This record gives sequence, C-alpha cells and structure tokens, in this order.
Amino acid sequence: MLYRKMPKNGDELSILGFGAMRLPVKEDGSIDEKTATNMVRYSINNGVNYVDTAWPYHMGESETFLAKALADGYREKVKLATKQPQWMVKNPGDMDKFLNAQLKKLNTDHIDYYLIHSLVDSSWENIKNLGVREFLDKAKADGRIINAGFSYHGSPEDFAPIVDAYDWDFCQIQYNFLDTNVQAGTAGLEYAASKGLGVVIMEPLRGGNLADPVPQEVLDIWNGADTKRSPVEWALRWVWNHPEITVVLSGMSAPAHVEENLKIADEGLANSLTEKELQLVERVAEKYGELMKINCTGCRYCMPCPEGVDIPACFEVYNNLHMFGGEDRLKMMYAAKMGGILRGDETNFASQCVQCGQCLDACPQQIPIPDMLEEVAEEFEGLGLGERIAFAKQLFADDSC
Repeated sequence: MLYRKMPKNGDELSILGFGAMRLPVKEDGSIDEKTATNMVRYSINNGVNYVDTAWPYHMGESETFLAKALADGYREKVKLATKQPQWMVKNPGDMDKFLNAQLKKLNTDHIDYYLIHSLVDSSWENIKNLGVREFLDKAKADGRIINAGFSYHGSPEDFAPIVDAYDWDFCQIQYNFLDTNVQAGTAGLEYAASKGLGVVIMEPLRGGNLADPVPQEVLDIWNGADTKRSPVEWALRWVWNHPEITVVLSGMSAPAHVEENLKIADEGLANSLTEKELQLVERVAEKYGELMKINCTGCRYCMPCPEGVDIPACFEVYNNLHMFGGEDRLKMMYAAKMGGILRGDETNFASQCVQCGQCLDACPQQIPIPDMLEEVAEEFEGLGLGERIAFAKQLFADDSC
C-alpha cells in the first residue's frame, strides 16, 4: 500500500480508501454484514487506513454497520470519515444533534474527518447562514471532530468560493477521466490543492460504469496499449497519477473488488503514467462521451421519487442499451424490474414521472431528470411493453406454493 500526506495535519493516509456506500447486500436489500465485515477488515489488514461513510448510505445503516465492523481494535487502525446531512438541518441545534447521533451510531468519541455533505452553491448558503462555520469551530475545539471538510456536487464556478469561505482541512470531489470539467473538475482539484487542502476523490470509476461491462469500442482502445491493464486499473491509475490527490475512495461491493483494488494501489504513484498512456485514456474518454446518453453515476441522491420512479435504474438500463446493445434483453429486463415483478414491489416506470422537479436539486450531476425520463419511457415503454410484462410475470412466477 502506498501512502500520501494530508497537507495540513501530516496524516499518512492510504491512497486507497474504503467507501461504505456500495457494500454487499442480501436479497432483501440489507447489508450482508458477514461479507462486508470481512471486506473491511481485510482491507485494513492490508494497509487501508481511511474509511468513509455518511448518514444516508444504505438507508441509514452504513454507520451502524461500520461500528460493528470496526470493533475488536479496528477503529484505532483507521481514520474514520462521515458526513453531516446538511439538507436535513433546519436549525442550528440540528447540527449538534446529527453529529452526536453519528458518534453514537459509529460507537466512537470522535470523527477524524467530518464533511458537510453534498454541497452546491444554494445549500452552502443555507447551511452557512445556519452557523455551520461556528458549529465546526466548536466541534473541533471540543474534540468531537478532528478535521473539517466538505463534499462537493455543484457547478465548477461555485467551488472556489466555498473553498475560500472557511478554513477547511480537506475536501471531497468527484473525479475521473470522464469528469475533468464536471463539478469541481481539474480546475477545482488544483485550486483546492493550491490552498493547502487535502483532496479525497469519490466516484473514480463513475459508479462502476468504467469497470464492467466495458463497451467493445472502449476495450479495443484499452487493448491497444503497450502495457496491458484492466479498465479498473487504468481508471484508478489515472486518478492516482495526480499528485494533488491524497485518497481515492472505492465503493467496493465484493471481495474480488478489494483484492483487485489493493493490488492496483501498490502501484498508484503520482506522475507514473507516460504521455502516450495519458493520450490513450483521453481517447477512451472521448469514446465514452460518444456512447453514454445520460451522465448518471447511480448515487441515488435523487431517491426516493414521490411517484415511485426508480430513476437510477431507468437511467442504467437506458445507458446500457446505448453502450452495449442487446435491445430485446434490456427491454425485457426493464419490464421485469420496473414492472415490480423481479422485486415484488410497486411499479417504477419512467412514465410515472409527473415533472414535479424534486429530483433536480438533489442530483449531483445536474441531470435534467424529468426530460431524460421522457426519453427512457419513449425507448422502453412503447409497443410491446404489455406483452413483455405478461411474459416476465410468467417467467418469474413464484411456483413455490
């Protein structure tokens, strides 16, 4: 494992951080605690010393799970990060309420790296006016938090003003080879570093979309490299190539992901990719830009939809159609999944959107979600949907009784 220093405090942090947003789950959607605990502890045993979670992850269960996973001495081996759900803060007292609840959920007396979660310009103005800077000063002074930071999902032009608005220790931004001009982007990364902030990266694989499956057109480019690497290795190595970055979070959801990421992290040196290799990555980014229709990472901040639309699932199947083909298979999958057949719940069709706009403010990628849902509905809910639903019901019928 390689390590890099946090600029302001000198903490030696593993370049690979464990993100607890996409833990393995059981069929009922609950965390598979046995598998997930083994993954967390195996990562720590092999050098990972930064673990990241947040109040809403896994429907509020991620923090509680980590308290158990980090028992038996593992809490003392890591720097623990979690986030204030600023959208739930209605008055100044709520900030202490949430922090104290998180300390209890995580079974710890302090948070090493505490972030104000998912800031954009408007949410920063709101939480700032509620006294978040004074709250952070107080919580640092009394030892409940050690380092204060924020995660960002706003527009490029609003990033620097937030960096300058408080004496932050670090920030967390989305960054990968597709998002150099999205949200904070490369300019924001360099600006934060120039101000002495440590930079933690989220979505290095863009919600797994850069990992598997990979479109054949993209694989053809990767396979043309002199040095053969997996798509995951190319994506992670590209992020770690930037010396301004301290930690890269990976939302690992299977033991195989842990093994692969640990191996890659052993070689994630800054400035280690050649100019020819960087040009190869740029060609891949251009190809993805041609193939991808909707800029969704599957973070689910837009959920729940008041009308029951499973927005990320709708976008995933739409992107898969345009990146990988397989129209008949994907239309059947859409009918089964959005028709509530596979999951045994209510329907989640894109056409259920009533254009209320609630999802627009919540989307970190600033996707025009209602407009895109119209496109999904047009693609998947036209002629033949009824027949596909009927066939899916027959195909997935429960014969157990």
